[in-house]
Amino acid sequence: MTNNKNRVSTLGKFRNALLASAVTLGVAGVAASGAILSDTQPVRAEQVQVQNQGPADFTDLVEKVKPAVVSVRVKSEVNPVTFQGDGRGFSMPDLPDDNPLNEFFKRFGPRGFDFDNNDRGRSPHHRNHPRFGMSQGSGFFISQDGYIVTNDHVVEDGSEVTVVMEDGKELPAKVVGVDERTDLALLKVDGDNYTYVNLSKDAPKIGQWVVAVGNPFGLGGTVTAGIVSADGRDIGAGPYDDFIQIDAPVNRGNSGGPTFNMKGEVVGVNTAIFSPSGGNVGIAFAIPANVVTDVVSELRKDGSVTRGWLGVQIQPVTEDIAEGLGISSTTGALVADPQDGGPAKQAGIQAGDIITQVDGNKVEGPRELARMIAAYDPDTKVELTVLRDGRERTIDVELGKLGKQTASADSQDSGDQAAPTSLEGLGLAVEPNQDGDGVMVIGVDRGSAADQKGFEEGDVIVRAGGKAVRDGSDLENQIAAVKEQGRKAVLMQVQRNGNSRFVALPTDDQG
Repeated sequence: MTNNKNRVSTLGKFRNALLASAVTLGVAGVAASGAILSDTQPVRAEQVQVQNQGPADFTDLVEKVKPAVVSVRVKSEVNPVTFQGDGRGFSMPDLPDDNPLNEFFKRFGPRGFDFDNNDRGRSPHHRNHPRFGMSQGSGFFISQDGYIVTNDHVVEDGSEVTVVMEDGKELPAKVVGVDERTDLALLKVDGDNYTYVNLSKDAPKIGQWVVAVGNPFGLGGTVTAGIVSADGRDIGAGPYDDFIQIDAPVNRGNSGGPTFNMKGEVVGVNTAIFSPSGGNVGIAFAIPANVVTDVVSELRKDGSVTRGWLGVQIQPVTEDIAEGLGISSTTGALVADPQDGGPAKQAGIQAGDIITQVDGNKVEGPRELARMIAAYDPDTKVELTVLRDGRERTIDVELGKLGKQTASADSQDSGDQAAPTSLEGLGLAVEPNQDGDGVMVIGVDRGSAADQKGFEEGDVIVRAGGKAVRDGSDLENQIAAVKEQGRKAVLMQVQRNGNSRFVALPTDDQG
């Protein structure tokens, strides 16, 4: 009882403290307003009021769009893992054939796991029979004749796809095409006269109401509401991330389902959630309708999506990189490496170039450049504006076709056997790269500037201060030249595992 009294007393003090803080803040706000507005026209109350535009309920909207939303059930073959009493991982006890626990393990073991003890008592046919798993997601009709949009990750590796209508009717579906880079898929069912919804032509605004409809946890036909909480989100899912963030509750099974605006138009396709626990925490991500429109159009026409390919590794222009280049702007995309055989390298794009425009359209950063190039068809000629050595120039490039190309670094033998060089001020030790150009990092001092910038043993520095380096002496000379120019950092082109990037490393004078 005493503890409860103390707890109540403590809560009361905490509540009073909060109220006192609120009052204090209110007084401070009034005082500040008086000081600021003393010589100006007072702001009338009606000028700052916001009209409540929220719907009384969502009944009419839901009745209109819900019949167009379906559950997507996907059957896929799984490789069973047998738990045997051989000391590897989990072990299955050696139980007699008539032990009731045998039936328990068979019945309640997780999908894809074979708890039969060494397949004892099973026929060869039973042992070789394929096992299947079932997953579920959501989708929605976009046409009267049976085309359905969902996520690529919902149907990937599926051997059989079934669409479940709102009334419970099941229809076999064919996968027309998928685009893994945007996580979209297009399905088709036979028949006609299906209820369908339209994709919005207008991007939603932050703060607008949205309604998500889908199949969370296999329950089917679930409706949740919220607002658009952010846009243009990059969550690291792919090179074309531009997600709408919503706070409507979205859970497992909602993937592929639609998010509607108040007109009943689809503004996004739910594809991911941010959750430490796996459940909804109020942060979900949807693919914007304009992206869906473009991708679905190509999938419907060709069953696949083709995109222009520039053939460069790119990275943002950070403030320290701008300092290393001696420029003030951080806009554009820095070319870390033009890929061998790629359109960019053939056109003369070089490592260290900053791409600032595509056909006169400004490039804010790497994401914008990736999306701009992807919007072009292969074999299209584009004009790139690049910044090189402080001067702007234009370069015409004929785009290739985006596939799964990877960067490859030139490799050649080098007879340079110069001794290692220690750059104590930078925390680096280097030696000539025996497998090609540049110098290899053979030591990084813990806590040094190089360590803080992420240098590792085995990294290869190929350029510094805009010049190629062959040994430690070249590197030292370039660092000295940068210092003479008054720059606070030296820009280095670094290769690791065939990938190239630029790192602005503070000079030793900066500690």
